[in-house]
This record gives sequence, structure tokens and C-alpha cells, in this order.
Amino acid sequence: MSHANAALTPKARLKLALLVVDHGWSVSAAARRFEVSYRTAKRWSERYAAMGEPGMQDRSSRPQHCPNRTPRPVVRSIVQLRWRHRLGPVEIGARLAVPASTVHAVLTRCRLNRLSHLDRHTGEPIRRYEHAQPGALIHVDVKKLANIPDGGGWRYVGRQQGDKNRIITNRRTGAAKNKYRQPLMGTAYVHTVIDDHSRVAYAEIHNDETAATATAVLHRAVSWLAARGVTVERVLSDNGSAYRSHLWRDTCRDLGITAKKTRPYRPQTNGKIERFHRTMATWAFDQHYPSEQHRRKALPAWLHHYNHHRPHTAIGRQTPISRLTNLPGQHN
Repeated sequence: MSHANAALTPKARLKLALLVVDHGWSVSAAARRFEVSYRTAKRWSERYAAMGEPGMQDRSSRPQHCPNRTPRPVVRSIVQLRWRHRLGPVEIGARLAVPASTVHAVLTRCRLNRLSHLDRHTGEPIRRYEHAQPGALIHVDVKKLANIPDGGGWRYVGRQQGDKNRIITNRRTGAAKNKYRQPLMGTAYVHTVIDDHSRVAYAEIHNDETAATATAVLHRAVSWLAARGVTVERVLSDNGSAYRSHLWRDTCRDLGITAKKTRPYRPQTNGKIERFHRTMATWAFDQHYPSEQHRRKALPAWLHHYNHHRPHTAIGRQTPISRLTNLPGQHN
């Protein structure tokens, strides 16, 4: 392989070979002329005589034969054990009577050395996708959170005080109790919408997850995205009752949106919004809220931070809003 300090580049090799083969120079004279060893000059002149000018180019240093390479059937067995059972190099080596170092080398070559590269449930390599422009696909889902009692929940005030707060709030609201006579706080249903390309997020909190609420959220989310220059083409949801309703189907048709469903029992298909829900836990649980109303009021500010200020690793550490190219006033 030629480099910055190489004595012979492909062009110089050709000149050396021409002196020896076509002009009758001796190999020693040509070697002195180009300041290389006799062996080097002889190799290039013989290669030119056998192959002509194409023979002056660099060749790959990869060996033609590698007798010590792990056989392909063993490689397939290693990969299958990794996929199906998520075993480590030591366990796989013990099953196949192969050194653990060899197993690790095979897994590294196949890009399976880290379990984070595999799907958690199936063990198959993770297949990522991203639509080319904003609005080509949006993901929708509902995240359920237990309401916070007045005075704060047990995470920050402790179990004893948290139970007292639950009882007091339950009496004030008149909510039901479970079969163990424990007070129920009710549920906050966070309806979330994520744009597949930009990861821009929209969310609303409601007290139910009915089809009427889900379709109303979709209407407002589509309008919110349209105000930012995004036209929604498709929407992907799970198989919840709200998304299987005739109202959802008719609403998507009226908005000119193609409704798509994930495969049953396969939440990975809607993985972008599932991952967003995990990030949203920083808003829901990472600080003390004295009541549920305080937490709900904090959501818009957190969403603004997520969309405009938080670097997103899946899009090259850009902010989601930076991927929208038609924002009003963006080019003023």
C-alpha cells in the first residue's frame, strides 16, 4: 500500500518496470536509479512482464487462505445461540467446545458482541427505521400514570405520609376504593404523539382513553404540526380499543391520514413512542409535586425543553425542532 513516504507509487513502479522490461536495463541499475532494493525492483518488473500496467496497482493484503479461521457452521451455531438464548461467550464456548475468546471474536465480527444490539425479547438484531421527512409517519399512544395525592406521593414523603395523603385526597375527591379498602387516586392518561422523522413530541393529559378523547387529541396534534409546516400522512398506533374504533377510522379518513396498526403483542414496532415514554418519566417522577395539578401544569414546559433544547442521540444530538425545515419565520 503506497503512502506519503513511499519510494514507489504506481506511476513510479511502471517507470521502473519499463526500464527493465522494455529498455533493457538491468535490475540492479533500475534499483539504484529509483533507490530501492534489488528484490523490490525485481518484483515489480516481473509483475509488469506478467500482468502489464494493471499489475502496478496495490493489492489487498488479505490472505487468500486462512486455515485457522473459525468454520462457518460453528459461526452459525454461535450466532444462533446468541440470538435465541442471549448467551455470553463463556456459555456459548462451553456448549460448542470453542474457546470463549474465539466466540467473542465471532460475535464482534458479526456485530453481536453487545446485547444492546439485540431485541430484548426475541434476541434478533434490532432493525431501525426512520422516514425521510416530517409528517410521513406519526406515532400515537397513551401512557397511564397514577394521580399524585395532595401533599405529594410516597416517593418523596415516605410510605407513611404518602398513605395519609392518599386517604385525605380520596375523601376530598370521593373516589372509589379497591377490594382491600385502600383508597384509589385515579389515573392520568397522557395521550402522546411523536413525529417519526424529527422526534418532535406533542402530549395532552386527560382522565380517560376513549375514542372520543383520542380523536380529539389527534385533531389538535395535526393542527399543532400543521402550524409548524408539517403535513401528516400516516399515523401508527397499537391495537387499543380507541384506535380500533370506527370513530378513529373515520377521523383519520377525514383528515386524509392513513391509519396503521402495530403487530399484536409487538410493542417494538411502535418503539419510538415507547422510548419517549421512558424519557417522559423524568417529568413524571424525578421531582416532587405537591399535587397532581402541579404535575400537569409542568408538562408544557417539559415538552418545550424536550423539543427545543434537549439533544436527541437518535438524530445526531440535534434538538427535535431543528429537523423541521418549514417553521414560520425560520428563514427571516
